[in-house]
Amino acid sequence: MDTALSLTTDMKIVLGLVSLTMLLFVFQRVRADLVALVVLVLLGLTGQVASEDVFNGFSSNAVISVIATMILGMGLDRTGALNRLAAWLLRRAHGVEQRLLLLTSAVAGLNSSFMQNPAAMALYLPVASRLASRTGMSLSQLLLPLGVAIVMGGSLTMVGTSPLILLNDLLVAANANLPSGVATLEPLNMFAPLPIGLVLLATGLAYFHFFGNRQLREGNDSNVTPARTQSYFARVYGIEGDVYELTVTADSPLVGMTFGEAEALHDAPVLLALKSDNEAKLAPAADTRIWVGSVLGAMGTRQQVSDFAQNQFLRMSTRLRNFGDLFNPARAGISEAVIPPTSKFIGKSANELQLRRQHGIRLLAVNRGKDEEVIRDNVRDLPLRAGDMLVLHSFWQALSESSSRDFVVVTDFPKGEQRPHKFKIAMAIFAVTILIALSSRVPTSIALMTGVAGMLVCGVLKMDEAYSAINWKTVFLMACLIPLGWAMDSSGAAAWVAGHTIEQLPRGLPVWVIEIAVAILTTAFSLVISHVGATIVVVPLAINLALAAGGDPTAFALIVALSASNNFMTQSNPVLSMITGPAGYNARELWRVGAPLSLTYTLVVVAMVNLLF
Repeated sequence: MDTALSLTTDMKIVLGLVSLTMLLFVFQRVRADLVALVVLVLLGLTGQVASEDVFNGFSSNAVISVIATMILGMGLDRTGALNRLAAWLLRRAHGVEQRLLLLTSAVAGLNSSFMQNPAAMALYLPVASRLASRTGMSLSQLLLPLGVAIVMGGSLTMVGTSPLILLNDLLVAANANLPSGVATLEPLNMFAPLPIGLVLLATGLAYFHFFGNRQLREGNDSNVTPARTQSYFARVYGIEGDVYELTVTADSPLVGMTFGEAEALHDAPVLLALKSDNEAKLAPAADTRIWVGSVLGAMGTRQQVSDFAQNQFLRMSTRLRNFGDLFNPARAGISEAVIPPTSKFIGKSANELQLRRQHGIRLLAVNRGKDEEVIRDNVRDLPLRAGDMLVLHSFWQALSESSSRDFVVVTDFPKGEQRPHKFKIAMAIFAVTILIALSSRVPTSIALMTGVAGMLVCGVLKMDEAYSAINWKTVFLMACLIPLGWAMDSSGAAAWVAGHTIEQLPRGLPVWVIEIAVAILTTAFSLVISHVGATIVVVPLAINLALAAGGDPTAFALIVALSASNNFMTQSNPVLSMITGPAGYNARELWRVGAPLSLTYTLVVVAMVNLLF
């Protein structure tokens, strides 16, 4: 490579725009997506990118793939797939906290290989909350290992993180400016980084198993975990335990009783559901009859439910074979609602209002303020007063449809319609999508959009829900910065910086040393200009450095794309920004745990890339 390349006006303009972008990102006086849009406009106005190509970033394979992964992630969320996963993890861990942490982190890492890291973290936050409330683990000990696993698991495939999605587009764009005689850079297939990702994920799991988790405090973080509703309701209302299935035998005294009569038995746990005549109902009407073979959904401690089953000659099952969909936390759960002074419910009881028959809502308890204890006995016949806090169990959709001026729901709950009955369809569509992507006969973006179309056609998602799944800030940031990478390459600015950098280095320096320097530079950039910005700016530079140093351009570019996600120390990493608040992490704690992990990450990436390339 000609290291005597002169600095042209176009190079100065592009390098100036890169510097401007970094300064604005560092000081954060202007939103990152607005900065990207301004830079895009300036590239067009200065002629650094042809006018007909300025907005091509919005139609790039990388941007379309990111949009598709966001929608696919929402499709899996709507079916309650991860809540099923939480129940499975609890069963497999057998109450051992270290095993639960290892299993949860490993599965989260594998899941993140097919969806954007922030989307995966958003899906796993309620899962982590549920696991923490069920086991007593603090979120501070659970969320950071989980977030690290999600970030590292994103490197298993070329669609797991935005930098890897961008990489193939940047490799193809670089071909237009390669020196003559240099082999064309080929896009990487879907599972090209799989060996690297597996080692990274295993490293992250081992790090927290043997070292990292000891650095995290075991403090009580209940004040910052509003999602931990189970422990809250147990503490305030005495409503606790798991849900069990009780099958009515021919010898049971419950045969012929109404559901309301069974509820009124003095030793009865909280009865929430009934399956009779092959129809399962949540909050069935009080006059519904119980017959031989009927199945009751009962919530309480294991001992309480077991004693009730023994006394009433019922068969108890800890597995929800009949009520799995009804009690999916993504679909139903416990909530609080307040009776306002203008409510028509005042003076009427739950029986008179027919909350169960008309709305599918079960009243569990009533709290009338600090001076009166919580009322749980005969609560269905209790006349309601203004200011009463009602504890309800229902489908979230029924709660959303029923809430009005008569009662105001104060518990945060999933507002979107949940479709657990579409679980198998969603998983089948997802599997077909991955198979198409693996075939390499069509671009990854088309394969992923095939899955999106399948979920929309089959009713897993509605079109408006698909639109709402898209994080437009991420899309604009990526689409607007992509032309900056093109300009770095086409103007010769990347080649100029690479050439002068090589001139300053000692002769005979091993290529792997330069690769480590590139990895550290990318990590530093990602701390201030985001992982997308770091990838777009450094990949052209890395390719030219590889050509100047006699290295493999694809290997250098892959190191950049992987290192762009190597930020476990600051909230500029979107995943860390999502967990810092709920877990109560401070900056010192993140640096103490994250810095050694970040250094290990760099060494693993460089070693594995050299081993593979």
